[in-house]
Amino acid sequence: MDSDGKPTSALVEDINGSSPTTSLAEKSHTHPLPPPHLHAPPSASFAARLEETPAQLLTELPAYEIERQLLRKLDWYLVPWLSLLYLLSFLDRTSIGNAKLYNLEKDLGITDHQYLIALTIFFISYAVFEAPSNVFLKRLRPSIWLSFTMLMWGIMMTVQGLVHDYGGLLTMRWFLGLFEAGLFPGVNYYLSCWYKRSEFGIRAAVFFSAATVSGAFGGLLAAAISNMEGVGGKPAWAWIFIIEGLATVLAGAASFWIIQDFPDTAKFLTEEERAFVIRRLQEDDQFSAAGESFKFSYVWAAVKDWKTWVGMLCYTGVDGPLYAFSLFTPSIINQLGYTATPANLLSVPVYVWACILTCGVGWLADRRQTRAYFNLIFLTVGAAGYIILIASRNPALSYFAVYLAASGIYPLIPNTVAFVSNNTEGSYKRSVVLAMVIGFGNLNGAVSSNIYRAQDTPWYRLGHIIVLVYICIGFISTVVMMIGLKRENAARERGEKDEVIEGERPVGEKAVGDAKNGVYETVEDAKRDKGDQWSGYRYVI
Repeated sequence: MDSDGKPTSALVEDINGSSPTTSLAEKSHTHPLPPPHLHAPPSASFAARLEETPAQLLTELPAYEIERQLLRKLDWYLVPWLSLLYLLSFLDRTSIGNAKLYNLEKDLGITDHQYLIALTIFFISYAVFEAPSNVFLKRLRPSIWLSFTMLMWGIMMTVQGLVHDYGGLLTMRWFLGLFEAGLFPGVNYYLSCWYKRSEFGIRAAVFFSAATVSGAFGGLLAAAISNMEGVGGKPAWAWIFIIEGLATVLAGAASFWIIQDFPDTAKFLTEEERAFVIRRLQEDDQFSAAGESFKFSYVWAAVKDWKTWVGMLCYTGVDGPLYAFSLFTPSIINQLGYTATPANLLSVPVYVWACILTCGVGWLADRRQTRAYFNLIFLTVGAAGYIILIASRNPALSYFAVYLAASGIYPLIPNTVAFVSNNTEGSYKRSVVLAMVIGFGNLNGAVSSNIYRAQDTPWYRLGHIIVLVYICIGFISTVVMMIGLKRENAARERGEKDEVIEGERPVGEKAVGDAKNGVYETVEDAKRDKGDQWSGYRYVI
């Protein structure tokens, strides 16, 4: 009970618009949770705080108000800066599409095929190093790892503006992908360590919406920087890379002091607030909220889970189209009859629309506590956009279809990440699953960055057809995930997945549950060992 006599579970329901867990999970919460192993050894007082319920931690205000104020504090300290970092990340990787319009190929003496290879090589290093990067983030702390990688990719971006030939461009694109690899999967995992499942979607959406802002801002910035043609003896495209790279270096250096680590060590929170954050996550069935020691079995659990592999296909269905869209939107608009600067400027309202829709879908999906249905709706909208692009020869209609295409891509990146994250429990398992899902999706950027060929201008029908195939993959895999999760939840409701809990069985009574699902001394042992495979855990559809 809180100070107003309101149970904590009811407070959580008031905040999120739905009950926090299922009946079996609620039953388990009547047992006090012991403090798990922390990222750093807890003080005696902090460990004692973890034994208290959230309503006992801060009693000066009603628990609802405490939770609301704490969320606001977390949001202000975490989300804006991380969003800025992703804005710079996406700006740096996609600005080559803007630079192309200002004679990049001509000045470096490269062909259209070589340009496509330069796009492709980024995604190879980017995808390969995402999973290892998440492990480094977990072991070295976010404040160190994220800041280091950002500083390094800022340097690579700056040097990219100084290259004089094709080999130099390829080298910089490779290292740019290597150092950018850790940010997106790392931050999504990092945010999932701070927020409940019903709160994660909108934060992931705001974070990712920086990509849409970068699309709009990138076009405006490229148009402005084009006026620097010839300054210092350098072409406009070089200044695009140099200015954006230097901005990234400054942000990376500042991140050493700005980025926090995990809730149990957050300097901007009081001891009571740190314990409050951890306890509320544990009540949301995030049993590893206070940290867990590394075991290889957690990695293996991620690899053998069917949800990981279906999630990879779900994410591929939206991430493959993302890079095709973001890299080639200026060129597509350019081929509709607009010159370089107007083409960049006409891409701005498309990204503004995508930003608004991304945040709106994130908020609504959290409120409704469903992810899959939003994927299906907006994948259908995106498919309609690409069908129009394939069939139309009208520039105005094709430009309208670009908005539909953006609607089927941008909101679904964070929604799919939240879909996967919401259904994965265990700190290390979630970090590995997110890295695998996002890494595989980004590997498809190597494919989608090669589908808009010069010989297919001005309508790029082959590229649009390939993107449409990606969207179909996303739709089908989302349906498969929905069916699988619904069946699993139903089996747990029927008790088919119940474990045997020896320590809570009265002497002489027959054990409840099935030994094939595991035998544990307490419910808490089962939860910490099995994560989202625990019988009381319910998947979010």
